Amino acid sequence: MAFTPSAIVFSVLTVATYVVANFVYLRFRKTPLNPVITATVALVAILILFDIPYETYMEGGDWVAAFLGPAVVALAVPLYKHRELLQKNLVPIAAGIVAGVIAGLVSGTLFTRWLGFTEELILTVLPKSLTTPVAMQVANTIGGIPSLAAVFVMVAGFTGILLGPYLLHLLNIDSPIGRGIGLGASAHGLGTAKAFEYGPEDASMSSVAMTLAAVLGALLSPLAAWLLL
Repeated sequence: MAFTPSAIVFSVLTVATYVVANFVYLRFRKTPLNPVITATVALVAILILFDIPYETYMEGGDWVAAFLGPAVVALAVPLYKHRELLQKNLVPIAAGIVAGVIAGLVSGTLFTRWLGFTEELILTVLPKSLTTPVAMQVANTIGGIPSLAAVFVMVAGFTGILLGPYLLHLLNIDSPIGRGIGLGASAHGLGTAKAFEYGPEDASMSSVAMTLAAVLGALLSPLAAWLLL
């Protein structure tokens, strides 16, 4: 990562855009105004409006992305604080994660087959509910398109944080374990960020679900691809 004027400008732009988007979200508390979504849309609009190449933007974007690793590690803090909750509910938590992973793999595959997608695209969609680095590697392994898999992961995450709260309310799921597992297993990192809004226990369960779903999904994806196709 080069420390250039462009890197400074675009890293500051990214952070500033998110701060403004987060302020708007906290002001109105409307799910469609989730700062991840609005900040992403705003940045894309800026790049298009000023005809800024993606490669130029990523000179600063890479600096922001470098903090993703520490941010993921930081999720271990609420997990450690609520480790007793995890130990006492190990079986339902494990069952929820397994069910979430299987539902994520099967639903995407069946839906894309119904729409008539090519086999390569179906294999690309298959790991959509896993966190981005894992999904890209899985897609590459089973014959999908890694870069496009990252897009489907984002779509799954955005869909999860937009529709997830409504589904949780509709199904009367109001426990930290249920909310956390649901959001983490279906919407990975974005779902975990959403879980923080409910409370630290929800965030702990979501971070567990996100991590274990990535591991289990990576193991089951080749088998799922073989069985479903």
